[in-house]
Order: sequence, then C-alpha cells, then structure tokens
Amino acid sequence: MKGPKAPKDPESRREFFYVIREKEIFGSVQPDGRNVQFIYEDMGRLINSAQVTGNITDEKMLALLRDTAGFRRLVHSIGVSVETEDPAKQIGFVFQMYGKEDRLGGGTQICAALRGDGAEVRLKMEEQEWSSDDREPGQILFLFDEPELMAAANVRFYLNDGYHAPEVSEESEIDFHSSDYRNMIARSLMDMGDATRVRRAIGRAQTEEEVTVAYIGGSITQGAGAVPVNMECYAYKSYKSFAKRFGSGDNVRLIKAGVGGTPSELGMIRFERDVLRDGSKLPDIVIVEFAVNDEGDETQGNCYESLVRKILSLPNSPAVILLFSVFADDWNLQDRLKAVGERYRLPMVSVRDAVTPQFRLKPGEGRVLSKNQFFYDMFHPTNAGHTVMSDCLTYFFEQAAVSKDDGEDFLKNGLPEPVIGADYERVRLLDRKELPEGALVSTGGFCWTDDNLQAVEMDEELALTPEFPNNWMYDGEKEKRDEPFVLELFCRALVIVFKDSGEVKAGRADVFVDGVKKLTADPHINGWIHCNPVILIQEKEAKKHVVQVRMSAGEGKKEFTILGFGYV
Repeated sequence: MKGPKAPKDPESRREFFYVIREKEIFGSVQPDGRNVQFIYEDMGRLINSAQVTGNITDEKMLALLRDTAGFRRLVHSIGVSVETEDPAKQIGFVFQMYGKEDRLGGGTQICAALRGDGAEVRLKMEEQEWSSDDREPGQILFLFDEPELMAAANVRFYLNDGYHAPEVSEESEIDFHSSDYRNMIARSLMDMGDATRVRRAIGRAQTEEEVTVAYIGGSITQGAGAVPVNMECYAYKSYKSFAKRFGSGDNVRLIKAGVGGTPSELGMIRFERDVLRDGSKLPDIVIVEFAVNDEGDETQGNCYESLVRKILSLPNSPAVILLFSVFADDWNLQDRLKAVGERYRLPMVSVRDAVTPQFRLKPGEGRVLSKNQFFYDMFHPTNAGHTVMSDCLTYFFEQAAVSKDDGEDFLKNGLPEPVIGADYERVRLLDRKELPEGALVSTGGFCWTDDNLQAVEMDEELALTPEFPNNWMYDGEKEKRDEPFVLELFCRALVIVFKDSGEVKAGRADVFVDGVKKLTADPHINGWIHCNPVILIQEKEAKKHVVQVRMSAGEGKKEFTILGFGYV
C-alpha cells in the first residue's frame, strides 16, 4: 500500500503589478469573423500601463519593458483573469510579441484559455517557446466565442527575484454626483467663446426642428477605450445628453467620424465624405477633437485651422466647438491650438484642464478618480473617462443655453484672417471615385483595389466602415508591372494619403513631383493598417504638376496602396 505523496513545495509569494486592472473588454466583430478585444502595448504603452495601472516608478524596471529580452528578465509569469455574467463562458487570451522581421507574424504568442469565473490562470515565461524574431511586447488579445460579449479583465505581471513592486492601492468608487466631480467638470470650460451658433442650434432642437451634432477627430472620437465602442464613447453619450436636454422626440441626429491615429491633416481631406456624407448632411454643431493627434502635423496648425474654417464656411453656418483631449502623461496641444479658438471666438472645452489637477491629489483630499480609472491605456479613456468627456461637453451646452444672447454672430460678416494659416481650407478628396475635371490618371501597375483597409465604427454602429475604399493598389503577387502611377493635376497644394501596414508583404514606394523625388513612402514606419497623409506640394500659386509613384528598388513583388490625395 502506497502512502500519500508529499506535496510540492509551495512557490513563494511573488511580487506583482497590474498592467490591466478591472478593465472592460468586448468581443468586437472583426472583418475576418473573429470576436476580439485588442489592447495595444507597443509604442511605450506597456511602460505607461505599468506606471498608471501598476504604480511602477523604478526607471530600470520600466526600461526592461521596451523589448522582449528585457521583458523576460523582469517578468516571471503572467496572471490573467476574466469575469463574465455567465461564469462558464470561455475566453481566449493572447499576449503577442511583435517581430523584428515579421512584425505581426514572427513573434511569440503567449496563450491561455480562460473561464469567465474570475479564476486566475498563471503563465510562466520559462515554459514558453520563444521566437528568435521577437522584438518587443506588441498587443494583448481577448478572443470571444460569441460576438458583443462583455467581460472585466485583469492582467498581472509577477516579477522575477530581485525586482520589487509597490503595494496595490485601493481605488474608491467614482462619485459622479459629488461636489468635487462637479467642480472638476466646470474646470473644463476653457472659453465660452461666442455661443450664438450653439444657442441657435439648441433653439431649433427645442422647437422640434431636426438638429445634427457631428464629431470629427482621432481614435478617442472613434471610441477607443469605450466598451462597447458605439454606446459608451463620449460622442454618443454627449449627443444623447444633448438630445435629452434640448430635443423633443427623436429630432436630434448623430454623425460620428473618428479615425484612429489620424490628424487634422487627414480630417480636412475626408470631411466631405465622412461628415457631410458627400453633400447629403449639413451638421448644426461640429465638435473637433485633434488635440492629441496633431503632434506630427507638418504644418504646425495650418491644417487644423483650415479644417475649422472649412466647417465655419458651410452654408448653414454651423457651430464649432474645439475639444481638447489628453494623454496619460498630461499632454495635449491645446496651447498651440487655442489660438485658433481665440481668433474665431469658438467655444473651447479642455479635458486636460478638468482632470489633470486632481490626479495629483490623494483620495479624500479632492481626487475624484485615478489615472487608472480614467485611462484605458496611455492614449484612450475608459468608459468612466468617456463619461467625464461627455459631461464636460454637456456642461458647456448647459452654460451656453443660459448665457446672454446678444443676437450677433461674431462671424456673420465673414471669417477673419487666419492666425496660423488656411492653405488647405478648400482642400478636396481625389480618388478613383472623385476625379476633378482636367485631372489625368494613368494607373500603371497600381491597377488593383485594396479592400484590407483601416475601418472604423461610424455614428451609432458597431459595424466597421472602411476608409478610402476607392484606392489604387499595386500587388506584385498578382502581376508585376514596372509602370508607375501617374497623376497630372493643376493645383497649388497636394497631399498624398497612403496605407501603412505591419505586414511583411507591404513594400515601399518612391514618390516624384515634376521629376524630383519627394519621399520614399514606407508603410512599416507606423507598422499597422492606417491612413498616412504626407504633403507633396505647398505653393502660393496653382500650376500643372505631374506626380509619379513607383515601387522602390527590390520591392516589385510586394504591395503598396495609394488611398487618395487631397488637393487645392
């Protein structure tokens, strides 16, 4: 008779920190049919998650999270848990490393099968089969068997011996009705501006006329961080709040046109299609949200002001509100962009002014919510963060409704001179569908149409709408042709929009204007499917130009997509 086996020595308690803590996740339906919640951890986002969610301040530990080699030195194991309404639900977990050569397909994938009962699954790093192509921690995926299923997720990094993490701090429930919360929201009203156009829209809504509220911006306006993205984003919430306060029945409409990772340089080109819907819509109020997207704007505000002027010049004289979002490092561009608001006396709402001061306070001393509660990742708000943004806009609308009406629209006699620039105020989209009179296109080898595009949730929809579907694609796998794409156009300014991609088959292309090489367009610099605008021509006078795009040397068997152009 055998006696009982001796138990294994218990593993000593390991110190850990959170990188995801009680975050909502959602099975969004993807074009390939999968139901996925993506959480991106590249571009410094994992470091920020460790700082904001895990309270890590040790610079040496944070530096180890920059690449896979450092990650493996720091992290002993990953603990993952999810909770769903039905604890028997199955959810897959993947922590994907990005590769050096094959960014999206060459890195290690650390996988686990989870149940929705909140039980933690531990994944030891020593048990993984690591790829020699690993470069950096890339993204976390939660894979759902059913579409549109919601859950709450936690991910903890357990540390190797010799590394230490701070004690996990408790977070108080957010009191959305407290005086501290109301004071925080009131700080967001950076400038009331001339609210005449807003009051007129409110008046029309109150008298049962149809009123359309439109939003144009980047990923925050798209709804990133909100779960689900269509109903919990600030745009939907603030539109519903406006409709409830001022509308009658269903006379208030929503246009939501956020595109992740894109600046006003792209927004000004896609405005007619994404907001005006090719002339079928005329919004009464337009919220412009690019304060965290325009750092790379080649014109340092010219494109932003051009977009604002384009909107203000619409025949129905809509109201424009400048909304300044914020990143987890307290950064935005409101100090640059507020000059535009001041020049046209536009209302300005600053989320940074609202939330940043109270982040520095301790619980019980005026802090309303923590950074972990406000930010889903370093760039995007949580559901609570989107609620704060919505409440900031609602506060402005309420103040505008009761503010003094002098009956005079500051802009009634036309727009003043630009403060930064307005070179692109009349920019228009040029693509396969929108070809202006006199323009000539020879597609050459760029004769295909790409359908693997950046796609976004518009308006109230969860379904994805592809951006720039009327494009020109070179596909070296289908047919290798050396003939360049050629565009002949009379213009004074021209912006090319090309597709970024992290796929190995994406190739580089050389772009020439009037025989002079302007750039080599490299889809891998940003490394994900994304619309990338670059200025080719910016001159005072219009004249005929010839643009050529050809695959770079050695790239003939790869792919490249010209999404379109913006021209003036």
